[in-house]
Amino acid sequence: MTAQPPIDPTDSPDSLADDAGWQIRADMALASIAAGDRLITYAELADTAGLQGKHRINRLTLWLESTIETDAAAGTTLRAARVISRARGGLPAPGFFMKCSTLGLYDGPADGPQAYAFHLNCLR
Repeated sequence: MTAQPPIDPTDSPDSLADDAGWQIRADMALASIAAGDRLITYAELADTAGLQGKHRINRLTLWLESTIETDAAAGTTLRAARVISRARGGLPAPGFFMKCSTLGLYDGPADGPQAYAFHLNCLR
């Protein structure tokens, strides 16, 4: 019988709700990033929050999408706009734009001049 590696609890679908500690740390990091008028990559935010596991970026983006909903409902600046993809020239991942589109905040492509303009406006 082959030994199985230990199960990583952060890989379970319910892990988003299992450890709210990383969400609190991520929220604090976003507040600090915003106060310094800076940006952070998804990987850097995951590291700063102590988010671990194979699907950590996916769990982070799901949480960021929930912050977009919360911020939009409150009429406040979108905290998730501070998080960018290293591979997209300073833009957030396409999911940011898709979520904003779903909420009626944005109507355009996930890249190009219109996306850059929308993103810059979100940072103000």
